[in-house]
Amino acid sequence: MAIIADRAGISRETLSKIQAGDPGVSMGNYAAVIFALGFGTDWMRLADLSNDPVGQALDEERLPRRARVIPTFHKSSEAE
Repeated sequence: MAIIADRAGISRETLSKIQAGDPGVSMGNYAAVIFALGFGTDWMRLADLSNDPVGQALDEERLPRRARVIPTFHKSSEAE
């Protein structure tokens, strides 16, 4: 396990805490171990919005149904 700790850039004590499920370990340390074990690409899919149809539906509900056109006023360049 020392090799995994070295690859992850964490101490052996922190790795032991991760293995024991210590809630005080930062998510960054968990991520470092996941990548050190070679599971980083699978883990990155968790944050992919295309894999979250519920989140997409919630985002669509928050969008306005229609937009109101706000007129813009342009100054004429011609002398009056």
